[in-house]
Amino acid sequence: MKELDADVLVVGGGPVGLCAAIELSRHGISALLVERHSGTSVFPKARLITTRTMELFRAWGVQDEVESAGMPREGYLAVGVGSSLTAGDFVRASAELDRDAPQSPTYTHLCAQDVLEVILRRLAGSLADVRFGAAMTRMAVTGSGVEALVEGVEPVLVRCRYLVAADGSRSGIRRSLGIATEGPPPLGHMISIMFEADLGFLPADRRAALSFLTDPPCAVEAVDHRLRWMVQTGYDPAEGGSPEDFTEEVCLRAVRAAVGVPDLPVTLLGVMPWLQQANVATAFRAGPVFLAGDAAHVATPQGGFGMNCGIQDAHNLAWKLAAVLRGEAGEGLLDTYEAERRPIAARTVDESLTNAWITWQMMEGRLSMAEAIRRQADRRSSEGLVLGHHYDSDAVVPDGTPPPAAEDPYRDYVPTARPGHRAPHVWLAGGNGRISTLDLLGPHFTLLTPAGSGWLRASAGLPVRAVEIAEADGAAALTSPTWAKEYGLGPRGAVLIRPDGHTAWRVREDAPSPGTLEAVLATVLAKPR
Repeated sequence: MKELDADVLVVGGGPVGLCAAIELSRHGISALLVERHSGTSVFPKARLITTRTMELFRAWGVQDEVESAGMPREGYLAVGVGSSLTAGDFVRASAELDRDAPQSPTYTHLCAQDVLEVILRRLAGSLADVRFGAAMTRMAVTGSGVEALVEGVEPVLVRCRYLVAADGSRSGIRRSLGIATEGPPPLGHMISIMFEADLGFLPADRRAALSFLTDPPCAVEAVDHRLRWMVQTGYDPAEGGSPEDFTEEVCLRAVRAAVGVPDLPVTLLGVMPWLQQANVATAFRAGPVFLAGDAAHVATPQGGFGMNCGIQDAHNLAWKLAAVLRGEAGEGLLDTYEAERRPIAARTVDESLTNAWITWQMMEGRLSMAEAIRRQADRRSSEGLVLGHHYDSDAVVPDGTPPPAAEDPYRDYVPTARPGHRAPHVWLAGGNGRISTLDLLGPHFTLLTPAGSGWLRASAGLPVRAVEIAEADGAAALTSPTWAKEYGLGPRGAVLIRPDGHTAWRVREDAPSPGTLEAVLATVLAKPR
């Protein structure tokens, strides 16, 4: 039997596993990804890509490709409700696109998961060892990490220091580790019917990314902006329902009823059963094995959070694994993965349940169409949740300031460089045009400081990329009259940003002192004293 050594074995080739392999590779870590299916998903599944995930795609150089493969924002980032797409009671509300503009160099986007996975697989395959059609069939924790049997074209015994389980909501790895999940019973047994039809006859005010319909109860999703669509409906096993009930005739009838055109020409592309769930694993780690994505938490589809939350898991975990593997950090840094990500996952799942509750009330007739569309539209903007969350762990050095207050923590994002928060986006002027503060970040620690503060010299010799930013031309290559204020810094302040874009430490106004940054890094990286 062949044997193979890798730093990290990633099990699962969906968006979360692919992003884990990409980010690990960007940190110089040898990653092996195995996926039991021979190819990427043939179903759209998730479609919404949050602002924060688009920021990662921007950093990886695939933002333009994802945008080109997705749907146009104008006119499609909208939600509709009604009896059917052509019914007289159909109403629609568009997302407030301008609301996101000041918060990021990019924005929320719609791109079907089956298309997105092709892009991510291509990128991951250029950086890491990616093997589709290869299933991990056995795993054992050893004194030096994990041994796993991977069976594909030929069996391979893989030895790795760490394993990332991105093997989905029915994670066999999670079950083998005895890790339970917490949450309500399944919320519904669902069926996705993907179809092709020319709905170009619908006027602009009836086109939406997602429409909730009541006669019969279902949802219609736009997969692209041309021909591909999906109807989401359900069945009740308690009443004898099953996926086998959804014959071609039944599916065609469901599609035509949703559109409201009895003789609509339709081509069925596929039918997929799935469970609507909301749960969180009781632990995200067992020794050298880490859970990520749906293996760790499952959100309802309402809000489009599941895939994005999982990608943020991968981004948070990768730099920590890399730092430990390179000998730059202590093992204690890995404990901060669960400490940071599990509370965010739990909140995200709860918010998805709130969104689902609004849908249920509407479907049951407890809300008028006007009230339903108002509530649905209110929940389409979630930048407070997506960009405004913060971490409290040993990998963050508090500066004694309270978190900013938001009127609506779900909708409203308040930029802040307070330790634990995502570093704010601010446009900077440079010799080659404007760039975002986020464009300065990468697979390294970044120190941002006003020009002439003295912190540039204090960072010499440390594994930190230090950048000075001036208020006006002449003092530094990058300038902004407002960035220091937006980051809460005085002329002698500085902010240290982790490789995942979250602030590790901030000194608002203090003269640099020898050893300060070195001590901060030792704390954040859990280095033994």
